Amino acid sequence: MQVRVAFQGRRILHRDERFLARGSTHALTRDVVLYCGNTPVVYAHSVLHPGDHGAGWRLMQGMGSRPLGAALFAEPRIRRLMLRQRKVGRGHELFKQACRFARLRGPLWARRSLFIVGKSPILVTEVFLPGVLTLLRQ
Repeated sequence: MQVRVAFQGRRILHRDERFLARGSTHALTRDVVLYCGNTPVVYAHSVLHPGDHGAGWRLMQGMGSRPLGAALFAEPRIRRLMLRQRKVGRGHELFKQACRFARLRGPLWARRSLFIVGKSPILVTEVFLPGVLTLLRQ
């Protein structure tokens, strides 16, 4: 699996992420695409409160092209609070962002997790691209 960073920096929050920002409209985000060979299989979008320069920011800042998930699950002090899934349709910003990496027609499945790193919440959303189905055939 290869990880390519698509964006890392400050960005306007999506409507369904605003609970994380405690009144702010912007957040620190990291967007990556996971590839299997040349096929994009997952678009991952991570969000951190913009004023947070604690453990969560240090973790995201030093990732480079490594997957954030590997770091989150390797550290026993990091807690996962929720895991939810839903369909993401054409009107959702994550669908629009994922379109840059794959030809998309209908809705996509996504899962969202909230992790706590020290006192820092990190919201991670993974959007499964159509290429993920090729993994099942291998």
